[in-house]
Amino acid sequence: MFEKITLAAEEVTEVTTEAASKGEKLSIPDAAVTAVFGYAVVFFGLVILMIVLYCTGAYFKSRDAKAKAAEEAAKKAAPAAPSAPAPAIEQKLAPGSAGHVKLFDVPDKEAAMIMAIVADKMQTPLNELHFISIKEVK
Repeated sequence: MFEKITLAAEEVTEVTTEAASKGEKLSIPDAAVTAVFGYAVVFFGLVILMIVLYCTGAYFKSRDAKAKAAEEAAKKAAPAAPSAPAPAIEQKLAPGSAGHVKLFDVPDKEAAMIMAIVADKMQTPLNELHFISIKEVK
């Protein structure tokens, strides 16, 4: 069967080359056979490309699955880690306060004055403002 296809392909090639070299137009049956073989080659190439992409995807999926399984096995085999230290007990904030303020080279009295001035200039109650840090610019 493959011999017949090979012979037919050779004949088509010869007919097309002869017609092209003579400057003759291809007959409709010759053009149809040439087109069918051209389409067959293109679709065969696409099928091969699909197979290669499918195999590549399957390879990477299996590799990821193996890595995930090994990671889970390592987690199960590892002894249980000691529990993390208990979190620091959060201090309850005074009603209306906005948390802690980091002070850098600023005394508490001056920081309180700065916060009061900012609240006054913004015309906003002090308990609605949130100061993160106050630093003296030198």
